[in-house]
Amino acid sequence: MPYLKLSAACLAYGHVPLFDHADFQLDPGERVALIGRNGTGKSSLLAALAAGAGRGRLDDGEVWVQPGIRVGYVPQEPPFDPRLTVFEAVVAGMGESARLLAAYHEVSHRLAAGEGDGDALLARLDTLQHELEAGGAWAYEAQAEQAIARFSLDPDALVGTLSGGQKKRLALAQALAVAPEVLLLDEPTNHLDIAAIEWLEKLLVDSGVTLLFITHDRRFLDRVSTRIVELDRGRLTSFPGSFKLYGERKEQQLHEEALANARADKLLKEEEVWIRKGVEARRTRAVFRVQRLDRLRAERAARRERLGKVNLQLDAGDKSGQLVAELEHVGKAFGERVVVRDFSARLQRGDRIGLIGPNGAGKTTLLRLILGELPADSGRVRPGTKLEIAYFDQFRTQLDPEASLADVISPGSDYVEVGGARKHVIGYLEDFLFAPERARSPVKSLSGGERNRLLLARLFARPANVLVLDEPTNDLDIETLELLEQLLQDYDGTLFLVSHDRAFLDNVVTQTIAAEGDGVWREYVGGYSDWAEYQAHRAGGTEAKARSAARPAARPAEPPKPRADKLSWKEERELEALPGRIAALEAEQKELARRLEDPAIYQRDAPAAQAAASRLAAIDDELLALLERWEALEAKTAV
Repeated sequence: MPYLKLSAACLAYGHVPLFDHADFQLDPGERVALIGRNGTGKSSLLAALAAGAGRGRLDDGEVWVQPGIRVGYVPQEPPFDPRLTVFEAVVAGMGESARLLAAYHEVSHRLAAGEGDGDALLARLDTLQHELEAGGAWAYEAQAEQAIARFSLDPDALVGTLSGGQKKRLALAQALAVAPEVLLLDEPTNHLDIAAIEWLEKLLVDSGVTLLFITHDRRFLDRVSTRIVELDRGRLTSFPGSFKLYGERKEQQLHEEALANARADKLLKEEEVWIRKGVEARRTRAVFRVQRLDRLRAERAARRERLGKVNLQLDAGDKSGQLVAELEHVGKAFGERVVVRDFSARLQRGDRIGLIGPNGAGKTTLLRLILGELPADSGRVRPGTKLEIAYFDQFRTQLDPEASLADVISPGSDYVEVGGARKHVIGYLEDFLFAPERARSPVKSLSGGERNRLLLARLFARPANVLVLDEPTNDLDIETLELLEQLLQDYDGTLFLVSHDRAFLDNVVTQTIAAEGDGVWREYVGGYSDWAEYQAHRAGGTEAKARSAARPAARPAEPPKPRADKLSWKEERELEALPGRIAALEAEQKELARRLEDPAIYQRDAPAAQAAASRLAAIDDELLALLERWEALEAKTAV
């Protein structure tokens, strides 16, 4: 029996339907990723599915939730009362038990701190204990404390003092504290650093919770999801398997759709020519052809074209000097806290630099030191020349909520100049998928993804030879992310990128500056994966040295034997068997992909479907290992 079911759902804002008789089903054990372009209604769909807990609304259709099931829901921007403590916020979703637990926690805290009348507090504590026992709420307290500890939060901290990343952790702790069978997550990776994202990936996979989530983080999506569901033009389409398989099938689907539309348009054109022929043709025309023409016209009018792509253009302006910045033994501290310690680097024109580190490590501080916006406490910063800097702020403070979209792009003018070409501001906004009628709408009417697109439009409307992008990927859909990646790869200027999107970092940057704790920053070649591989290698080397030091001294080693260039008998047999092993794995891969294409497998046997999806992902690693082994053995025979 499914946990959640959506039937013939309809929802519209204005004249555009977000859901057009959409159907969806979530079965036990599934981890479903909901993807789609910005503004298509993904968050509205998640809120509608959470209606079993009293949230969400549809214009038509039905949401069914299995009776008695616990549903945890984390919206994109969770609302919290800043006056509550973390503990109070976590238990807030537990009904009457929440009031009792919050009061018990407060009284216990006051007793431990020696505040107030001890006898009165003990009497109050005794009363609360009896009420909690009567309501069976002690289990809730244990769940709440476990969730708070799991997310490394201070139960007595005020919500208003938490950072964006800590508030996201708090929202996840609140949802998990009720031990839900189903978890609905809207952009769970926003505001989390890379270590927290990887930890959350493992938690969600290991917990076994049934999951429906929205994300544009492709690495997170690949590692967590067992099925992809796309919301496109009001309809939901299921793609079992990994995100990579989704991409292949989606491309084929769009190709087939384009061919079908072309055939329908051609037939409609021929029938329109026929109906307009002379008197004789009209006198002898068949009734069924007139009816078919009416049907073709209606189908063409009802067809919703796929939303176009963002037209990103970036003007690098005049070249900067070859040197962008040189730092020698730079240090910076705020009180007792050292943010940058003895950092040296030479950054040149054309570098694409990624900054990675946990939240609060000082990435923004280091950027401001590099760009000369903040004086160093020690060392020397030598700035470059002819720098024209454009800054993308993750908090979007450059956007006035009351200003219109047109005024944000070109205040006081109807035109904007990009790459030496003069363009009307409405046409420029259309390049970023904003309809002409929205040009005079206020910024506050936009969704998170649309605000990010608007900020990119504002940023790219001015020439800049140094781009500073602070979390530009938040809320952007996958298609726009890929276009932005391509643009930045072709950018001639210098790029500084702060991001927790591992795939985006790997695809864009050429070098990485990473926080290593205690104010230490080091520079590495390559992207996030190169840095992570180096860290793993270094950690492995440290462990090996420790094990070696712990072992007793061994007798002197014998002189090494001459290296045999030829294959041993065992290696020859292994080389002969490799093609067959690879062929068997490829056949298994095809069979698993074929089985997962059938949506019914999730209804018949959800655990088997999940195991098949996991096995499909593991086959890729096994094939790669076999191919590398084959290459090594072949190289040995060539010596």
